[in-house]
Amino acid sequence: MFDALKRLCRSDSRLKQFLVVGLLAPVLSSGPLLNSALAQNKAKVERQFQSWLAKEIWPRARAEGVSRRTFNRAFSGVTLNWKLPGLVPPGSPPPKKRKQRQSEFGSPGKYFNSGTVNPATRIGQQMAGQLSQTLTNIERQTGVPGRIALAVWGRESAYGRAKIPHNVFQVLGTKGFMSTRAKYFSRELVAALKIAQLGHAPSSAMKSSWAGALGQPQFMPTSFLNYAADGDGDGRADIWRSQADTLASIANYLALHGWVPGRDWGFEVNLPTSVSCSLEGPDQGRSIADWAAMGITRVSGRPFPAHERRGVGYLMMPAGRDGPAFIVTPNFYVLKKYNTSDLYALFVGHIGDRIQYNVKDFAGRWGEVGGLYRSDIAAMQRTLIKQGHDVGGADGLPGYKTRRSIGRWQEANGRRATCFPKASMKAALIR
Repeated sequence: MFDALKRLCRSDSRLKQFLVVGLLAPVLSSGPLLNSALAQNKAKVERQFQSWLAKEIWPRARAEGVSRRTFNRAFSGVTLNWKLPGLVPPGSPPPKKRKQRQSEFGSPGKYFNSGTVNPATRIGQQMAGQLSQTLTNIERQTGVPGRIALAVWGRESAYGRAKIPHNVFQVLGTKGFMSTRAKYFSRELVAALKIAQLGHAPSSAMKSSWAGALGQPQFMPTSFLNYAADGDGDGRADIWRSQADTLASIANYLALHGWVPGRDWGFEVNLPTSVSCSLEGPDQGRSIADWAAMGITRVSGRPFPAHERRGVGYLMMPAGRDGPAFIVTPNFYVLKKYNTSDLYALFVGHIGDRIQYNVKDFAGRWGEVGGLYRSDIAAMQRTLIKQGHDVGGADGLPGYKTRRSIGRWQEANGRRATCFPKASMKAALIR
């Protein structure tokens, strides 16, 4: 009996929580009865879901101008998606805080493997030729270079080639009803209904990721309402089927998040040994002319553009001394508004440059870093915190605050600063 129960729980982890609260206690003596009870509990939750839509979501949607016809069409045939992560069925106890997984942190260089970079470049160059007028119009209207909008598009949905299979109303409905972030997803659900009401695309075309991100730019519904743009002049912002609308929406998002027209995203540089890697970070900016005066040069051999020399720049070293170094501009951090990862922003900038300027791989080599467990990095971070360093939290991820804190710790202890966690420093930092 217990073996069968374990197998059942493994196949449906959400129903395992029903067992914890004793909902199935009366029927634990029989396998057939157990299966029947599980089905009944699912059916009960489905009824609760439909009641929640009617009593909580419909009044909110109606107040936002959504018609009953739009609402009914959106939820026609929609049931809960029990396969989505992070679900907490009604009557279940709050999920326990998970222990940090023993997942291995890989080298940042893996993000830039040829199997990803080369297709993104090749298809991006093809699209640049096909959509040249659209890209020119977008850059003129927003100040965002067309190559950057293309690169974001490529990263988010492979230039519209990636499958985006989910019914957004089912995803957001399920997560709004019974997820660990129910309030957030309920708000996004109402926003999705507003999009359907506005007629940007029929509800049948409003496909999303498993997290509810919409269309080719992967906008959450509230982001769509704030930033989606009509790029082809038909009065709609159809980010599911229109390439022009997709690119215009991406560029509008970046423009409204502070993209500085006329400035680049950044430059790969040679970093002299005399310049500490601990100077990295968006809070340690100085003019690019000042960085150049410290001996920092572009790997291309060309000087920094005159207009860039006057502007602020920031040192960015995603693998410390064991990888390429960059001087980035405020536009790099605008790219991080789209996705908070340093590597994401670097990928977008790099692919954009490859699309337009046909540049090759980074000159700096990615060293043999990685291989540590996130729990090991978190332990290092906790030690650094105790020593007074600001590492940005013991999350097991080596962000810029952790990288430069390691560099400062290395310098304070007479070591060569490399600014990246390595197995060789575990014994000294984990106590």
